[in-house]
Amino acid sequence: MYQQTLSIRTPGPGLHEITAEVAAVLAASRLRQGLVHVFCRHTSCSLVIMENADPSARRDLEAWFDRLVAEGDPHFTHTLEGPDDMPSHIKMTLTRTSETVPFDEGRLHLGTWQGIFLWEHRRAPHTRRIIVTVTGM
Repeated sequence: MYQQTLSIRTPGPGLHEITAEVAAVLAASRLRQGLVHVFCRHTSCSLVIMENADPSARRDLEAWFDRLVAEGDPHFTHTLEGPDDMPSHIKMTLTRTSETVPFDEGRLHLGTWQGIFLWEHRRAPHTRRIIVTVTGM
């Protein structure tokens, strides 16, 4: 087993690919076969496996979520941290805080067009802590 914490600086909202960073942790583990678990330690961003070839797929997903959970909803009571805070928490709960990917021969078994993304839901830049745990042999 091998574990490392990544610090990912996000410039603001959007899907930020972290596949290369996760693959680097896998390489450092020197394990050949098993599972990579990626966990996000925050409540206003999330992790997703998403298409990484055509950026329009990511833009469409972001726009759809913005319509689904709009800022300024008068029903929100959690507003002290700004109008994007409660929508960020809801978007996080509708997606995931972790992803698990199998690997073999020291390589992630992602599909041809799949990438691992940190999805920042807040407008302000943040430094996010992502724990990558590699279990295998």
